Amino acid sequence: MTGLSTDEPLLELRDVHAGYGGITVLHGVDLKVAAGQVVALLGPNGAGKTTTLKLAAGAHAASSGRVFLGGRDAAGARAGQLARAGVCLIPEGRGIFPNLSVRENLLMMTFAGRRAQAEVEEHTYSRFPVLGTRRAQPAGTLSGGEQQMLALARGLATDPAVLLLDELSMGLAPLVVAELYALVAEIARGGVAVLVVEQFATAVLKIADHAAVLVRGRIQWQGTPDHALHAELSSYYLGTPS
Repeated sequence: MTGLSTDEPLLELRDVHAGYGGITVLHGVDLKVAAGQVVALLGPNGAGKTTTLKLAAGAHAASSGRVFLGGRDAAGARAGQLARAGVCLIPEGRGIFPNLSVRENLLMMTFAGRRAQAEVEEHTYSRFPVLGTRRAQPAGTLSGGEQQMLALARGLATDPAVLLLDELSMGLAPLVVAELYALVAEIARGGVAVLVVEQFATAVLKIADHAAVLVRGRIQWQGTPDHALHAELSSYYLGTPS
């Protein structure tokens, strides 16, 4: 798998079942994300949201059903193959190297050969100016918002076609979350398919094109994130941001 076509949804899950140790977590999930689209996958803790992202990234196998990337069946493809095809997962907890500097974290993303170090740094510091002022600072000493910016910058350095985000808002102040989601919307406008997992709906629904509610491993609702959705969400115990 060496590339993804934009003639089909860049990411599609069809009747996917998956679990751990004989316990089924996902029960027939259907989901599509097109190029240039932000899809919010919402639901309470334990709903199966992170498992869905792991399936899309090749980090967990489905027990049945299919995952398609750019219209191509990704059955059997491993995480490394999907990453080379343009799938990027930014996990909960950000996945940066805390003991390396900002610049060294970016350098780690150039080994695949898609972009030179200078180009990666130029794009990063123009999009995230604060990281330019922190380039020699250990990533673990950055603020939570700056660490999330670095995680996004590392992901964008791979030129992803599909960007998978797990709990982008975790532990961050509302103003920082709003800034990060504005950047996510900008990334999608560049043609990237973005699937965002969130427990708290408010911020992501402001920039999402489509939303799905996952409860106990089943999609309970899908549609556009208009005002009617908020009333619908309350019945599924999503909670509200603090």
